[in-house]
Amino acid sequence: MTREMLLALALGYLLGSIPFGLLLTRLAGKGDLRTIGSGNIGATNVLRTGSKWLAAGTLILDCLKATAAILLAQLLFGRETGAVAAAGALVGHLYPVWLRFRGGKGVATFLGILIALLWPAALVYAAVWLFLLLTLRISSLAGMTAAVTAPIVALALDSAYAPMLVGFALLVLWKHRENILRLTKGTEPRVALRKSSGL
Repeated sequence: MTREMLLALALGYLLGSIPFGLLLTRLAGKGDLRTIGSGNIGATNVLRTGSKWLAAGTLILDCLKATAAILLAQLLFGRETGAVAAAGALVGHLYPVWLRFRGGKGVATFLGILIALLWPAALVYAAVWLFLLLTLRISSLAGMTAAVTAPIVALALDSAYAPMLVGFALLVLWKHRENILRLTKGTEPRVALRKSSGL
């Protein structure tokens, strides 16, 4: 791996590992997110603090940190480094060194990767995610299904990113393994989207 690729990987990891959910909830006086609900640092668990605004902010920032990592790496180190930065960003989010490698589940960050690398797949991903979330109100199922669409769209478009996106989708599924178990038992909680909340 070249020096530029290594730098892009490191840049992606550092940006991807920023735990926005944890930071935003602390700044808002909600306490340590890791002691709330599932203990996850992602937007779904932030929603359990009672603030839709904090959850939305977490989702957007977790998404855009991956987009920023890819675009910045391409600008600084060459366009071919985008995929490496993407891998770094996703791994950084899933396994941040600052949190003893206990990170989020990667759904929003995966979307951010697609925005930068394959925007048609990002559109399908977002549409599937939102549709299933609004209709079924099961965040994990919506996120996993959206993740699976990414490599499918990439294959349909004959994109060189398809193999990498298969790997990313598998990582997201792996991080949802406990959710999958609860889904099979019928005990996976639903998201209360209409509950009133504040900052």
